[in-house]
Amino acid sequence: MSSSSSSANQVKASHVLIKHQGSRRKASWKDPEGRIISNTTKESAISQLKAFRDQIANGDAKFEDIASRYSDCSSAKRGGDLGPFGRGQMQKPFEEAAFALKVGEISDIVETDSGVHIIKRTC
Repeated sequence: MSSSSSSANQVKASHVLIKHQGSRRKASWKDPEGRIISNTTKESAISQLKAFRDQIANGDAKFEDIASRYSDCSSAKRGGDLGPFGRGQMQKPFEEAAFALKVGEISDIVETDSGVHIIKRTC
């Protein structure tokens, strides 16, 4: 499947989002009242993501499964899949990380107003 993507003006990516006290919106599909999120520090959110990233890297877990169970984004229903997006559609740090990845690669921790993420480029 070779799609001719000139140096990617669009990427397709999945992510795991963990919200925390500093997140812009302190509620999610799995925490509608925001009780857990309001008690989650940014440091704790980052350490959760680092543990998830290690589990995925070690082959102990699949990215999609982690996203489905733990991501605070509604994309969790699709295994974290955000579909294709171009530049200017996502928050800047997220966009820059997604575009910098090779297909199949997983980012380090990315911080946005929404919370902290790990991103997997899928296309």
